[in-house]
Amino acid sequence: MSPWNVLITTLGGLGLFLLGMRMMTEGLQKTAGQRIRSVLKTLSANRLIGCATGAATTAIIQSSSATTVMLVGFVGAGLMTLSQAVGVVLGANIGTTITAQLIAFKLSSLALPAIALGVGMRFFATKRKIRFLGEIILGFGLLFFGLTVMKESLAPLKNDPTFISFFTKFDPGTLGGILLCVAVGAVLTVMVQSSSATIGLTMSLAWQGLLGFPAAMALVLGENIGTTITAQLSTLGSDNTEAHWVANAHTLFNVLGVGLIILIFPWFVDGVQLITGLLGTGPADAVVEGERINVSRYIANGHSLFNVVNALVFLGVMPWLVRAAKWLTPQKEKGEAELFRQPELSDRFQDNPFAAVISARREVHAMSQVVRSALDNALQAANKRDLKQLKRWQKYEDHINSVHREVLSYLSKVFQDEITESLSHEVEVLMRTCYNLERIGNAVANIAQHFENVMEFDLPLSSQAWQEVNTISERVQQLMGVVEDSIMEPQEGFFEKARGLEKEIDVMRTEMRQNHIVRIREELCHVDAGIAFMDILTRFEKIGDWSYNIAKGLMEIDPQYIQHSRNFANYHEDAA
Repeated sequence: MSPWNVLITTLGGLGLFLLGMRMMTEGLQKTAGQRIRSVLKTLSANRLIGCATGAATTAIIQSSSATTVMLVGFVGAGLMTLSQAVGVVLGANIGTTITAQLIAFKLSSLALPAIALGVGMRFFATKRKIRFLGEIILGFGLLFFGLTVMKESLAPLKNDPTFISFFTKFDPGTLGGILLCVAVGAVLTVMVQSSSATIGLTMSLAWQGLLGFPAAMALVLGENIGTTITAQLSTLGSDNTEAHWVANAHTLFNVLGVGLIILIFPWFVDGVQLITGLLGTGPADAVVEGERINVSRYIANGHSLFNVVNALVFLGVMPWLVRAAKWLTPQKEKGEAELFRQPELSDRFQDNPFAAVISARREVHAMSQVVRSALDNALQAANKRDLKQLKRWQKYEDHINSVHREVLSYLSKVFQDEITESLSHEVEVLMRTCYNLERIGNAVANIAQHFENVMEFDLPLSSQAWQEVNTISERVQQLMGVVEDSIMEPQEGFFEKARGLEKEIDVMRTEMRQNHIVRIREELCHVDAGIAFMDILTRFEKIGDWSYNIAKGLMEIDPQYIQHSRNFANYHEDAA
């Protein structure tokens, strides 16, 4: 086989491997993703539990990148501290080694049967859960078939003097040789964006005897550095400080961990060989039918041992690691630029619907902050009689409309993909939340315009009317605050608070309208000012209704409130 054919076949096998990894990961996420999110939020109270949770989570969904992206969303929303997130990411590094262990079992004979079964389930099953399971099985088959193609395509190279000469440069007997292997492993992983794929390629080279175990182990160390690029790429162009914290922490402990292992590399290799031998595996250099049949298990164990040791070391120095990650992240003061920033909705998350929904949910939360700030600005300006500040309502209105369009467009793309029923419902609720926030933004703009007319035309609004405006607006602000605080994570009792405040606003509006009619009769209020006042009351009441609609939607997608929703529905049926 010519070198060109070897290259093409190897790249084809690598492509099949990557496709299989992606299909298997997506299928696992669709099957267990919703539960994984709940587990990550609840089982990260301390660093040890968080590490164990990260390991288990990533072992299930087979994607440390997906785990890291979810954590970025949780830290940004204040649902998890950076220390908790870092503990989970350390565990995710351990969990991602399961793929290498799986490859080492040499299940290639199951590849074609798995592909046949997976295709049947994925494309011909009517039930969604069976299709997702078929996607997992199909991905599994493609992964091992790609591995077989890579291994067989590299077989002719073990007798080629040119390639043998090239691979002898990967000599970990010297510090320069170790660093060369680490650099090549890192660059390869950055190029293919999958440490599992590059580890599979490394195993294929070692199977054919083109790489010795120490050289393969040094390449794996570099691959652990290269895998951190995914988190770094997800933060490119982002002003999200928390995202940079998590990405920098991930890079820090992988780079520092590799540095520590390089210092003790010969002893580390001996330790892996000793442990693997004690577990009953034959010598790493044992050859059967021209292949080193045991070397893949040694590589997989070395990969796992590195990440376990790395996690244990950095769990002990977690506070310093967190401080270092924060120190490496440029601090930006949050001002008006932060409030009016454009949504950070990366297309990189489109292949990961759970990460995409978390990202969109964060932007919906940011949109709610802008809407609430718009109302605060209008009320403050009206009370201070500051016309210049009041005229900023147009800037708020334009930004809210822009964000509304971008978030809806992004969620629509997620909605078009084949996703789980629960995730589909969450997307639907987020879209409804967006619509309601945009309506609230329009209502705030109308209120600001009425205040503007009152000031510009010097309309005589009575002191009692101003007092009532402040009273009802205070309740509206409280309701908007309850909703805003619950968008990322519904707080206990939030729905009852929202319902109570919404009823209170309705009662206030009715009473204040009656009071205003009395003032009109007694000629205590100008007619034009009275029309503006009545419309302001109506807008506040509408804001209350739309905020309550958001609260109802949030309750629908939070499991602990589903029963409350049913009780509420039963209550209304009984009342009817």
